[in-house]
Amino acid sequence: MATKLLMRWDIQPDRESEYSDFVANEFIPSISKMGIADIQAWYTVYGNCEQILVSGVTQTPEQMDYILASDEWGRLRHRLDDLVSNFSAKVITATGGFQL
Repeated sequence: MATKLLMRWDIQPDRESEYSDFVANEFIPSISKMGIADIQAWYTVYGNCEQILVSGVTQTPEQMDYILASDEWGRLRHRLDDLVSNFSAKVITATGGFQL
């Protein structure tokens, strides 16, 4: 059963450039190599919600659990936490299409 990771956050003020470099050059390529596929990201321009929404899918819940328990995931999250605020994440069953 496919499993989806949904993450939300806001970019810290004055960290946009450093954040963009990290996400494009390290975060997204790393989670892809770890086995998270179909990675999608949305940037909220207007509205009262988190600035960034990112999702990715694994083929099984066990694969997602393994990734989220890994040292590499912990390292990436620690680095991301330096650049963002209001981080939240949840794992759900992937049903296709846009999910919240």
